[in-house]
Amino acid sequence: MAEQSIDDVLEMPQRKLVVAYTDIDLRGSNQNDIFILMVQESHGSAGGRAGGSGGRKIHKVIAFSCSKGVCNRYFETLEVEKIDQFDIPYSAVAMDIVLSTGKQVVVQGLIDPDTVNKYRELTNNL
Repeated sequence: MAEQSIDDVLEMPQRKLVVAYTDIDLRGSNQNDIFILMVQESHGSAGGRAGGSGGRKIHKVIAFSCSKGVCNRYFETLEVEKIDQFDIPYSAVAMDIVLSTGKQVVVQGLIDPDTVNKYRELTNNL
């Protein structure tokens, strides 16, 4: 199976949390690091966490480094021991992003250079 592009991953209907260094516009030449935390769908939940209770179970982490209009995947794991080391951002909001095709999509996520730097350091040590 061919490796999915960042556009493919971001357009997947599966719930995900996106943490980026800067605003995501994949058409441009901006340097950006983007971490995508794929949320495991739990049976019996209606998608919400009433009153902020409950949790998000991450089952996959993918990282891309983008520069000059090209995004390269440099990290991916399904290993629980590694995933558990990533702090899950609970301050995620609806975020507009632009794919390389110019298509605009809305994802749950946040722009947080500090968290991206922590994640990048973590991936270098895993």
